Amino acid sequence: MRNSPDGKQAAVTAIAAAVAILAILSSGLAGCTQPVPGQIGSQAERAQEGAKRPLQVGKLIKKRRIAPVMSVAHADWLTRPERDREEQPDRVIEALKIPKGATVVDLGAGVGYFTLRLAKQVGPAGRVLAVDIQQGMLDRLARNLDGKSINNVESILASADNPGLPVGEVDLVLVVDVYHELAHPEKTMEHVRRSLKPEGRVVLIEYRKEDPDIPIDPLHKMTVEEVRGELEPMGFLLVDLLEFLPRQHIFIFQDAASAP
Repeated sequence: MRNSPDGKQAAVTAIAAAVAILAILSSGLAGCTQPVPGQIGSQAERAQEGAKRPLQVGKLIKKRRIAPVMSVAHADWLTRPERDREEQPDRVIEALKIPKGATVVDLGAGVGYFTLRLAKQVGPAGRVLAVDIQQGMLDRLARNLDGKSINNVESILASADNPGLPVGEVDLVLVVDVYHELAHPEKTMEHVRRSLKPEGRVVLIEYRKEDPDIPIDPLHKMTVEEVRGELEPMGFLLVDLLEFLPRQHIFIFQDAASAP
């Protein structure tokens, strides 16, 4: 059946009304659209907005910014005269009760400030894996070892997400003022976890972020809450927290799956 003239006119009128409504809605939506983070306001506002957002690294969302890695150009700071007084390395080694013959890792070994002490502690029957992502640091470590009759240190040039550790062979991994610089903490620490023997330990030493008077850039400090909040979801269990150092926390972790 053919449509009547009145019916055609009604249809045309309805279509015109619909088009007008769509135009109004489109205009309104364009004006109400929320800005995309990172694309709002001035450059300064965008930078501020970015700083507020947590940093996504793997599956874990950090509430902190990962610190830049200390370059070999500043390596002399690692052997500054006051470091012995501030960080008490010999007391740290003693407190960790590392047995002779142990296999230990100095993760982020730098020029070997702790590597040499670990090598002495584990003795000739022990093994120290000195790991760093900068060949320049390992070169300086080798020069520091030269002439000291130390033959139980093996240097490993790591990548940003893989320290290159043997699986299931390590008694202790020492990470001194380094964890906060790891570019891929989940991936790196998963390799660390796999490297441990069943009762192996991971020791993190970090400057206390809770204390604003410690003269260290906040990016290079961490709170107890931050460290636990990141390491525990990775499968580690905090078994001890030592606080005898004047400026640093000492965290002792084990693999949660094998911890007693």
